[in-house]
Amino acid sequence: MRAKEEKMETVKTFNISELNENIPEKSLNKKVCVFGQGFVGLPLTLSFALRGCNTIGVDVDKNLVDEINSGITHHTEKFYDVTIQKILKMQLEEKRYKAVTDAAKAVKECNNIIVTVGIPIKDGKHDMSYLESAVRTIGKNLKKEDLIVIRSTVIPGTTEEFILPILEEESKLKAGVDFYLAYSSERIAEGNAFEEFANMPTLVAGINKPSLYRAVDLLSVVCKADIIISNSIKAVETSKVVENAQRDVNIAMVQEVARFCEALNIDVFEVIRLANTHKRVNLLAPGPGVGGYCIPNAYHYLEPKAKELNVDLDLFKLSREKNRLLPEFIVNKIEEQLNNVGKNLENSKVAVLGLAMKDFSNDDRISPPIDICNILIRRGALVSAFDPQVPTEYDFKVKMQDEALKDADAVVILTKQKGITFDDYEYMAKLMKNRPVIIDTKNIINETEAKKYGFKWWRI
Repeated sequence: MRAKEEKMETVKTFNISELNENIPEKSLNKKVCVFGQGFVGLPLTLSFALRGCNTIGVDVDKNLVDEINSGITHHTEKFYDVTIQKILKMQLEEKRYKAVTDAAKAVKECNNIIVTVGIPIKDGKHDMSYLESAVRTIGKNLKKEDLIVIRSTVIPGTTEEFILPILEEESKLKAGVDFYLAYSSERIAEGNAFEEFANMPTLVAGINKPSLYRAVDLLSVVCKADIIISNSIKAVETSKVVENAQRDVNIAMVQEVARFCEALNIDVFEVIRLANTHKRVNLLAPGPGVGGYCIPNAYHYLEPKAKELNVDLDLFKLSREKNRLLPEFIVNKIEEQLNNVGKNLENSKVAVLGLAMKDFSNDDRISPPIDICNILIRRGALVSAFDPQVPTEYDFKVKMQDEALKDADAVVILTKQKGITFDDYEYMAKLMKNRPVIIDTKNIINETEAKKYGFKWWRI
């Protein structure tokens, strides 16, 4: 099944008022409530608001809700050239969006409820309490003819085996008859949320055909690409987790390729570039680790169901373990390079540039750079980290790049980021101590220029 509206044209510049002036009729009476106003939920809610829906964003974090209602968000999303900050302020002014902590009232006011609440993983164990709390609140306030679409990444089977019974228990209504339930996987990359909600093919399955049709009708308000339907909710749930897990495996493999290339004294990034000219090859880049909410958690979403089914997932498990240990490997390399210039890691100052879990992001959830900083501190190093996009405060974080580099023995580049520069090696060398070391995990340092000013250089 495909979305009915015409595909939106991609242009270099975009006047957001054009979208507001061309709101499809089917959007006008839609009231949409989205549970969770984080990296997925906020841009998703605003995507519906931009297309004429009356929307409510629900979150348990009162400080976050207050900030959002004041027009403040630290997200780095854009819709074409329009920042999420401008989009948020416009939708608040137009009264098509508001954020609330009163989830019960929000459900009562809306006939379409979308859930983006995650399942945290801690020490390899999943925590269903946040999702359960949201679902119970929805169930207690559910009305006949309401639609619930689950867009969280979940353990396969969660929608039908966990969420559906709670909704029926709390509401005393019958799923598929009195209300409608569907699952649609979230497939966006942070930084491209608005564009990918609109133009990434969307997968969806419902507990029955009426639920499926209601979900397709809602999703097609935002999605202008193909809406691909499945007869199996478990298949869509599993496909989402596998999409993430395959990247974990891919990255674990290229890390081993990087070590092989280092031993062979060839450039791993050149090897990857050459291999990727094959139309059926897509090797990812090695780096300081695998971060964010999706990829590191993927194996742990598959593992509980695999155990229940007595199925081995040895490859996924090994890849996850190898990637989990990458921050320790990077710290070992920092220590090795310091030793090579006659210094010890203990009491050496290490400047860390970039704290986000990936390039050009403000997301520091499950971030390898944060793990690297903590390991360095445990081993006795003095850490001074700079990232102008990450809003979280840390004891080891400083406000200026020069402050991080001042009197540093080593500089470790962990994230490409707006506001972090690497183009003046002479200046960097003057700020740092004698015999400075560069650890480059992002392939951005000019080796010739760096060595000209006395840097000992290592690249992943």
